[in-house]
Amino acid sequence: MTPPTPTNHFHAIVAGVGGMGSAACYHLARRGKRVLGLEQFDIPHMRGSSHGYTRIIRLAYYEHPSYVMLLKRAYELWRDIGKAAGEKLLHYTGSIDAGPADSWVFKGALQSAVQYDLPHEVLTGVELAQRFPGYRFPHDILALYQPQGGFLMPERCIVAYANAAMALGAEIHGREKVLGFEPTATGGVCVRTDRDEYFADSLVVTAGAWDAQLMPFLHGLAVPERQVLAWLQPRRPELFQPSNFPVFNCLVPEGRFYGFPIHGVPGFKFGKYHHFEERGDPDRLIYGDEGEPRPDDEAMLRDFASRYFPDGAGPTMTLAACMFTNTPDGHFIIDQHPQYPQICYASPCSGHGYKFASVIGEIMAELADLGYSRWDLSLFRADRFGVPTSALFRDRGPALRAEVGGHDPFGSATHNPRGQPFSRESARAAHDTRDPRYWQRNAVTPFW
Repeated sequence: MTPPTPTNHFHAIVAGVGGMGSAACYHLARRGKRVLGLEQFDIPHMRGSSHGYTRIIRLAYYEHPSYVMLLKRAYELWRDIGKAAGEKLLHYTGSIDAGPADSWVFKGALQSAVQYDLPHEVLTGVELAQRFPGYRFPHDILALYQPQGGFLMPERCIVAYANAAMALGAEIHGREKVLGFEPTATGGVCVRTDRDEYFADSLVVTAGAWDAQLMPFLHGLAVPERQVLAWLQPRRPELFQPSNFPVFNCLVPEGRFYGFPIHGVPGFKFGKYHHFEERGDPDRLIYGDEGEPRPDDEAMLRDFASRYFPDGAGPTMTLAACMFTNTPDGHFIIDQHPQYPQICYASPCSGHGYKFASVIGEIMAELADLGYSRWDLSLFRADRFGVPTSALFRDRGPALRAEVGGHDPFGSATHNPRGQPFSRESARAAHDTRDPRYWQRNAVTPFW
């Protein structure tokens, strides 16, 4: 270990400068900290979970109402960084959350809208098609329309945060891979890369699908999954413009899908959550022949579009692969290292996390600087999966457990019926059959 010098010692190092890491660099630099951001790929890049021109942001959150206050802060921060960058990063189109009347997607979105008094309308499939003719859902589908939904531009958001961080004195390196880290005798951390060795008072790990490579206790709890998106050129492009086509999440017999209006590149963009459920090593999933979109990817996505968006199902323009990194219950993990409180980390967020990158960056800066956050992070604590309790939660009692209703697509329960902790053997990726509406009363504490 090379002794620290003024040039290789920082207040904080951020490992992974994607959506969350770039925001963490900025918020740390804004606190007056000397910051080093390390990214193994380009900034931005197309090998993880923070690319693809658009990412949905929505307030009526069917995953759980407790996310709504966190989202309100995320919106504020996205507007702030857009203003600082002089660029429109957040685009309002409205959002649609649709499914059968008793489905968790529709009911969960409605519950969030009612609980937090969000402006919204409930539309039948017929009414939705009349309002937004690009949609052609069955008549028995109900849709919650929320006018404050829309999309972010992820690559531009990363650039905006990285530039703003560097303007405040942060140092950011691309194409420098973190190989490992170890605590120092002074209570800090030494970070080794493929180029050099650095020291810091604290370390923030936001490495996306590579989190578990840096922190082995996350193996089986942060599982990379291959995802494929399609852009199809609509036969009637006027129906798929941002002014006439809200972003959507929908639950239909073929699965749970999401999509966007035309923006940035030709075509109406959409994908299926958890696609073909292909999981494994992130380098294998996204590189080479295994990562490239295949004919069966395209066929499945085109079949969905032809059923529910027939005017959008024209020629294929683009197919692209990215990654989800799933936790067993679909909720994020935000915590301190169980042994070293000077290290904190955020999981990539089971396919629904980019919209939170602004506020999670702020939270990571708080944890790295202060050792605590003003937000109640109980829902995100890692010891709900059997990881040893970190210093962040040692005075808060045991992790709250949740019982999840619905069937398990793998054929066995992922939560003990008595609410006992996950075992590593039973930890499985989140699936759209999980219904957070069935969580036990008082199982989740509101954040604010």
